[in-house]
Amino acid sequence: MELGITEERWQAIINNDATYDQQFFYAVKTTGIFCRPSCKSKPPRWGNVRIFEQASEAIREEFRPCKRCKPTGQRLPDREWVAQMTQYIDAHYTEKLSLAHLADMCHGSPYHLHRTFKRIKEMTPVAYIQQKRLDKAKELLAQSNKPIAAISTEVGMPNTPYFITLFKKTTGITPSEYRQLHLKQ
Repeated sequence: MELGITEERWQAIINNDATYDQQFFYAVKTTGIFCRPSCKSKPPRWGNVRIFEQASEAIREEFRPCKRCKPTGQRLPDREWVAQMTQYIDAHYTEKLSLAHLADMCHGSPYHLHRTFKRIKEMTPVAYIQQKRLDKAKELLAQSNKPIAAISTEVGMPNTPYFITLFKKTTGITPSEYRQLHLKQ
């Protein structure tokens, strides 16, 4: 049964109060993850929290158990955790993403996140983010006449010279040359 969020429960969440661990679980709508009140993850926004009496209820509502506090008592399999991170990156690649931010969003430590992501995906989270951004930039270069600087900003890389350097290092050609190749085809 879903419970309402009260001031008492909210205080238990933001104070990581372990005395409430057997009383309820909280889920965060924006991350799709549920935790114990004692979880040391970044405090969510009040409006994004749902309260459940049992972990099974949160699972039924398609929330995933936190990797950090393990509310079901079991570890989330690494492949599922990496899939969760990948899904988050795919949806938020235009934003400023750091390893610390990803670790907060996916409820793990930055070091463990980096190591696990690299083992499963055979690339680092940063390399994955850059690949996602460059793939979108290629799409925009081939399908629009937007200026390079606008595309750079749109894909989450507001430093245009860095974007051009990374693009050339990855593809062997500049964004302008890439656009010209695709205009001829």
